[in-house]
Amino acid sequence: MVLPFEKEYREKYYKKLDEIFDSNFWSDGKVTREFEEKFGEYTGLSACAVTSGGAGLLSILDYVDVKGAEVIVPANTFWATAQAAKKAGAKVVYADCNKEDLCMSYEDMVGKVTERTKAIIVVHIGGHIAFDIEKIASFCKEKNIALIEDCAHAHGAVWNGKAAGSYGIAGSYSFYATKTMPLGEGGMVVSSNKEIIDWIKKYRNYGKEVINGNVVTYPLKEGFNFRISEFTAALGLVQLEHLPKILEWKRALAKKYDQIFEKHVVLPEGMESGYYKYIVFDEKLKEETGKVFNDTDFGNEIEGIQVDLPNSYWVAKHHKCAPIYYGWDKAEWSVEEIKKYLLG
Repeated sequence: MVLPFEKEYREKYYKKLDEIFDSNFWSDGKVTREFEEKFGEYTGLSACAVTSGGAGLLSILDYVDVKGAEVIVPANTFWATAQAAKKAGAKVVYADCNKEDLCMSYEDMVGKVTERTKAIIVVHIGGHIAFDIEKIASFCKEKNIALIEDCAHAHGAVWNGKAAGSYGIAGSYSFYATKTMPLGEGGMVVSSNKEIIDWIKKYRNYGKEVINGNVVTYPLKEGFNFRISEFTAALGLVQLEHLPKILEWKRALAKKYDQIFEKHVVLPEGMESGYYKYIVFDEKLKEETGKVFNDTDFGNEIEGIQVDLPNSYWVAKHHKCAPIYYGWDKAEWSVEEIKKYLLG
């Protein structure tokens, strides 16, 4: 895998670095505020930058206060999702996925809900929005359960104009080095509820409220250091400007793949994917980028818990990912050339 960062974007980043050095303000300053504002405009939500997608999930879970309660998470996702719930003091309940989109199954989730369920975390896997998200959101609203969105894969994902993070009380994006919008590290919490974002801005700074550079009060007993540096925020601004080009490239390659593969994730009408992954089923690929998740990655497997998850185990066995990382050197080939290369 490569991480292309063309000369024009490097120069823009270097210019931002000069601004930071001239400001003598290296953390939690105006560049971070600008990054939050621009990312908020991009998603149509309020935004708060944090150190990682996992830190974002933990922040939201602590806002909900899930200590001693149950939190439902999909089994087939990165361990960070379940670990955030565990660190927030919750009991994790693992739900199955759908074969069609690899995301949480509404039916299985409903069957796992108890009177102790306080939150549900849906993971938008592979770059698209979970197909059952509207049903899940409606159910959570009716039952007064906090719906949290893990948007670690979902940069650029929209459904009928709504970005990932718009369906629950809040969502958390990751900017890890492998993501569609890579910063090396970092994350962003988004929400349509500005009160949640204001709370997390204090939470990420040991609970402090800072006004005009001065600590005014400690309004929260909770909190820790989940701040990002101004240097990370500067890279975030440049990569956010870079993101439309990355998405255009990925979507053009995905259209070619749609003509090649018979069995792949098919998006519902009105949905656009950011194509963190291009997921196919039962294909023999000459080159691939591995699986989204293996069954050894499942939270219940890591914890040594037996759970009936037939779709999740089927998906782990039968799916693969065709190369769709930005900069893949064969992306400009014709459909027939790519097909011959990948399938022989």
